[in-house]
Parts: sequence; structure tokens; C-alpha cells
Amino acid sequence: MLTNANNWIKKALTHLEFEFSKLQLGRANPVLIEDIMIESYGSIQPIKNVASTSLMDSQTLNIKPWDKSIMHTIAKSITDSWMWLNPQTMADSIIIKVPPLTEERRIEVVKIAKKLWEEAKVSIRNARWESHKIISKSKEDKKVSEDEAKRFEDELQKIVDEWNKKVDTLCKKKEEDIMKI
Repeated sequence: MLTNANNWIKKALTHLEFEFSKLQLGRANPVLIEDIMIESYGSIQPIKNVASTSLMDSQTLNIKPWDKSIMHTIAKSITDSWMWLNPQTMADSIIIKVPPLTEERRIEVVKIAKKLWEEAKVSIRNARWESHKIISKSKEDKKVSEDEAKRFEDELQKIVDEWNKKVDTLCKKKEEDIMKI
């Protein structure tokens, strides 16, 4: 019963870590733009499905679309994203210089990190709620006794508290990393 909760919570933490990896602004990283959605060939898909992304240096990304006709669509999608990037189209690729973070942008990125943190906390609460439903159903169906159900609920709360601490620590560390000059 608690295995499901643990798995759901691990997925939430993994997702949070992945989203935090995109907040490495000030340093070029292909992960920054790979999941930006673009419209091409009649569907909406991430950039990583239509182009290859590589590092030219620590501050510069190079995007090479497989079909040159969508270069401007990719550049526009990157410009419209929340990341304040300014892509430059070349003959067969798009170059992005990742600017250093200003104090104002650092504060905005911290706000984004806190929003992601809150989403992770909601996911953990949802996992706890789903697990409570499973425990209650098992108790109603007489699959577990009331004492066992209470023990499962106590263990579930310990798991949730432990994961909440990990999420809080991760967020605090990320916030310090973002604000570091």
C-alpha cells in the first residue's frame, strides 16, 4: 500500500529535479530549451524532436533543425518562452548566447523555483490522499484491521514528512544557487 505512495512521491521529486536543472540560467545547457514546444508539421512538439542541440562554449547553444524551414518557428518559440533568451538565426542553425543573470532575473527565477516547489508539494499531498483512499478501502473491505490501517497511515505520514523535507532542502539549495553571484 505504501509502495505506490513512495513511487508517486519519487516521481514528483524526479520531476522537480529535472525542472530545476532547466533553471541553470547564466550557463548554457541544452536542457534549457529542449522541451520548449513548437508548432511544426501540423502538431505541437518539443524542440528536441525536430533539432539537435549542442554547446559551442559555456555560454552558447547551437541548435541545428533537421528541416531548415522551421528555423524561424523554433527561434520565435524560444523568444516567447520565459527564459529571456534571444536566438540568432544563421544559415543553417540557431545560436543562443545565454546572458549572465541580473539581480532582477535572479529574483524572477527564484519565483519560478518556488512555483515548482509548490507543485511538488501538491503532488506529494495528492500521493498521500490517494494512499489514504487505498488504506480506507482496504479497511472497509476488511483486508486490513483497524490497527493495521492506523499503522499504515502513521507510516505514510512519516514517508510524506521525509519527502517534504527532501523537497524543502532541494528548493532551498536551488534558491541559494540561483542567488549566488
